[in-house]
Amino acid sequence: MLQIEDLKIRFKTDDGWFEAVKGVSFNLEKGKSVSIVGESGSGKSVTSLAILRLHDPAAANISGKILLNGTDILQLEESEMQTIRGKQISMIFQEPMTSLNPLLTCGYQVAEVIKKHGILSGKKATREAVIDLFKEVQLPRPEQIYQSYPHQLSGGQKQRVMIAMALSCNPEILIADEPTTALDVTVQKTIIDLLQKLKAERQMSLIFISHDLGVVSEIADTVLVMYKGELVEQLNNDELFTAPQHPYTKGLLACRPVPQYKLKQLPVIADFVDDINGEIKSSGLTIGEVRSKYSWFREDVDKRKAQLYAQQPLLEVNSLNTWYPVNKNWLGKPRNYVRAVDDVSFQVFPGETLGLVGESGCGKTTLGRSILRLIEPTNGTVAFEGTDLLTLNKQDMRAVRKEAQIIFQDPYSSLNPRLTVGQSLMEPLRVHQLYSNDTQGKQKILEILERVSLRPEHFNRYPHEFSGGQRQRIVIARALALQPKFIICDESVSALDVSVQAQVLNLLRELQQELNLTYIFISHDLAVIKHISDRMIVMNQGKIEEMGDPDQIYYHPKKEYTKRLIESIPGKSMA
Repeated sequence: MLQIEDLKIRFKTDDGWFEAVKGVSFNLEKGKSVSIVGESGSGKSVTSLAILRLHDPAAANISGKILLNGTDILQLEESEMQTIRGKQISMIFQEPMTSLNPLLTCGYQVAEVIKKHGILSGKKATREAVIDLFKEVQLPRPEQIYQSYPHQLSGGQKQRVMIAMALSCNPEILIADEPTTALDVTVQKTIIDLLQKLKAERQMSLIFISHDLGVVSEIADTVLVMYKGELVEQLNNDELFTAPQHPYTKGLLACRPVPQYKLKQLPVIADFVDDINGEIKSSGLTIGEVRSKYSWFREDVDKRKAQLYAQQPLLEVNSLNTWYPVNKNWLGKPRNYVRAVDDVSFQVFPGETLGLVGESGCGKTTLGRSILRLIEPTNGTVAFEGTDLLTLNKQDMRAVRKEAQIIFQDPYSSLNPRLTVGQSLMEPLRVHQLYSNDTQGKQKILEILERVSLRPEHFNRYPHEFSGGQRQRIVIARALALQPKFIICDESVSALDVSVQAQVLNLLRELQQELNLTYIFISHDLAVIKHISDRMIVMNQGKIEEMGDPDQIYYHPKKEYTKRLIESIPGKSMA
């Protein structure tokens, strides 16, 4: 149905032409799914955009063949391509919030596609068709969502609107570019199940792009592995996950946290691939051998926990509530409250990592911010080193912030784009008056940058000049600049490639051991939480569902909600 032959894509840069895709070839059969996996920058999305000819012809040079039912797409006029886009080949883009127009209702945007391709013309018929599509992609209250704007929907709901838009013209091929990245595991599983159901019912072919082999294992017939623009491995699903051949594929498989293994640190790509001047050499190690090298034996875990819990707690949270007023009457008094954090109590011990897991909207982030009074709690107590933070004035609270820091969810939005990395990192030192002159402050920041595997020349660069993984290291460096005792990590690895995620998780654990840091680690990914936590809390609708040993909760969950989270982990059977 679709044949890609020797596809090469080059982009014009200030330094000349950069080759992003280097001679990729593969086929897609009717009703089948092909998954393209690899890290950011491997060429996955660039390849998919070329299939729809969405690259700027002034900046991109594309050669090879892209045959759709025998017709070379690269030879068609733009007017002919417009009849193919949406109608024969459709695409779900990576970020639904930036792909949907914030000024238009969701229903209008899907109806616009249907009208553009002349499938329906009447306003009433088009509206009914869109509502039927919303029902097909299992959106709740489809009539209401038709009138809703994108900002009024959750991440999973926005993704479903994008799927409905992509399906609106009944395409033969659907390209899904990272459609589940940064979504809750439960929403992620629902989206995967929905795509499989629609593919079967409509006899569509699917190109599924992801960096997560766990997700891919649930959906692909054939898997293509890309590395630095090259196709390094192409196997069917079963072969790839049982007998991967290329060392890079082994690295991608191994660096995912797998709940069945308790590891001191996660394997990384460098454990399998030695890449020198573009020449890939295998380390010769198997996934099992690398995991054995990093295994954490039960007696080591028990010894660590005995030492942790023999101490006095660093943080004690008692009956904490954070409520938001809703439905105010004409006097301005609330008729009801959203109980974002509802009667939550727990302790955190020095040197411990307490994992906090749950779906979006369960209260995880609100709890983390309430502890540090970035959101003012309604009532309760938060005792840090014996002092109730909720009783402190602004000046005293500022002194505590030196000891208790937070790593925010999105590193790009939490860094000022107008400040260099050096300026952003020196700012907290200046606020807390921790250096006497700029030379002393710069030297301290250079040491911290080196500690998180960044180089001195990064000091004068701006946030947009870094990759996602590097930006995450920058915000970790900023949190470390004040030498805190306690850090809240809020979804700090959720949007990262699995390989970069492994590096950041390893870095956090290494820093904890070296600096005796205490973490609350917030995530929607139970596999990540189980890997990094000494204890874990499962939250749902503002309340604690379960709290205890990660192994105990994973293998013997008490609540149905926890069981559902565990069942939603993609690729659980992968070892």
